[in-house]
Amino acid sequence: MNPEQISLFAPIMTALQNQQVIAYPTEAVFGLGCDPDSEYAVKTLLALKQRPWEKGLILIAADYTQLTPYIDDNVLSERQRAMMFASWPGPVTWVVPAKQQTPRLLTGRFDSLAVRVSAHPLVQQLCRQFGKPLVSTSANLSGQSPCRTVIEVRQQFGDTVPVLAGDVGGRLNPSEIRDVLTGQLIRQG
Repeated sequence: MNPEQISLFAPIMTALQNQQVIAYPTEAVFGLGCDPDSEYAVKTLLALKQRPWEKGLILIAADYTQLTPYIDDNVLSERQRAMMFASWPGPVTWVVPAKQQTPRLLTGRFDSLAVRVSAHPLVQQLCRQFGKPLVSTSANLSGQSPCRTVIEVRQQFGDTVPVLAGDVGGRLNPSEIRDVLTGQLIRQG
């Protein structure tokens, strides 16, 4: 990383290590994220977003290996893995069986977890530097439009959420969501 990138990421890394919620650009909108292993951070994110825990959350990662501590890779066939890998890195989220020890705050009322390997260069750097995936949900208060700029994040959340400054990837719609076991489309992207 060059010195400019280090200064950009340093306060965000500190915030993540201190169990704070952050905002960052993704392929289409800004995401709210936090350490998926911090119950405090995940509960803070859910309260901030005004999102019921039962809905579950998405984990966003730099690569598949960052997701394997949370998902049950052993139940996937080669064909199912190939489907996922063909869409990654990119704006497709897959619902995958979760490991039994994956926190309920992440899976919600489900036995599965939504996961994505992002193609956005800042997300890639963020997850690599943090060393694991991040919780990812669109940066908006319940009922509001998702934020697409740093200014919009500040308008909805004020200075309570540290923001990784950058541009979204230019996609109009949030990620497509599919079930890896059936291939079924859950949300159009």
